[in-house]
Amino acid sequence: MEKKEREDTISKWLKDLEELILENFQMEVDRLELILQPQVVKPLLERVAPAKPTELLREEFKPPIREYPGQVVEVVLGATRAEGGSRCRSITIGGEKTPAFYLFEGVQPHRPVIVGDVFDMEISLPKPVRESLGDVLSDPAEWARVYVEKYGVDMIDIELISTDPLLKDTPAREAAKTVEEVLQAVDVPLIVGGSGNPEKDGEVLMKAAEVAEGERVLLSSATLDLYEPIAEAAKKYGHVVLAWTSLDINQQKELDRRLFEYLPRERIVMDPTSAALGYGIEYAFTVMERMRLAALWGDEELQMPMAAATSNSWAAREAWKKAPELGPRRLRGPLWETIASLTFLLAGVDMFIMLHPAAMRTLRDVIDWLMAEGEAVKTAYEDWVSMEV
Repeated sequence: MEKKEREDTISKWLKDLEELILENFQMEVDRLELILQPQVVKPLLERVAPAKPTELLREEFKPPIREYPGQVVEVVLGATRAEGGSRCRSITIGGEKTPAFYLFEGVQPHRPVIVGDVFDMEISLPKPVRESLGDVLSDPAEWARVYVEKYGVDMIDIELISTDPLLKDTPAREAAKTVEEVLQAVDVPLIVGGSGNPEKDGEVLMKAAEVAEGERVLLSSATLDLYEPIAEAAKKYGHVVLAWTSLDINQQKELDRRLFEYLPRERIVMDPTSAALGYGIEYAFTVMERMRLAALWGDEELQMPMAAATSNSWAAREAWKKAPELGPRRLRGPLWETIASLTFLLAGVDMFIMLHPAAMRTLRDVIDWLMAEGEAVKTAYEDWVSMEV
């Protein structure tokens, strides 16, 4: 074989091979020459550098949109003259089809309401509350009028605590007169509460329901230990019932089932209890949020609006205790009630029973902002900082 033919044959063998392994190979040659021709690559310095970015990549965010099979029922509180009562307006709460203020999934049908907490006898209240309300704590009708006319609350909660046998043991008929006085003093919807004494509240709330017939008040409150007379009073005189339990979903469902035997869901408001800030706020939020989500996913036993007595925040000793290291009490207490209210607002609470006007004002401002779908508040930012030269 000629040299040229041998070279062509070897080239043909090697043409399509990526790897060649020789074993037990012997070759007798005078001279062997291998020529490797790697791919020509431009020197690194000759490569064209990529252009520098002039702006960040723009990516559109689309929040996940869910459709829920359930809905919170609407509950109407208060009755106008056209509806058989004497209130200036009625208030509707509930109706949500999405979690609280998920405005990217749907609208918030009704704004949460703020209720002023009033007692039918003078009690010991923290100094910041006494100073904000002035000299009206011994007159529940005047107390209610201050809340409505000066601080613009949506409703009044009159608590008939003097009926407790361990306090004044006020007769039910006399307590009902207090309810009449408050109805005449203000024209907003009312909540009427007893003292919490199971032996007395049934009688007291039955009489209060009678004198407030036609006004569609919220009777507070039915519990697992005492619900029959309160439900009967609401059914007989056309009122709504507040169903109170102690931060337990199963208890709330059980109480609601019992009330369904007397009233439709549209005449029940749930109060799963608002633990005071610092004494279970996370647990209270979790229970309320789970109840709201269960309602949206179709649990009919939890599809009622929720109320929270955030005035309970003042029971936390940090809200009123004399402790300079915790800050001034005139600010500390209202802040505690404010934070509790804002926390429960995000859990889905529809009604807030409150004490301090500053906490009420802050909560109202946040609700206004949220109901406006988060529109930015236009502020002259150059006025935020001042300096002297």
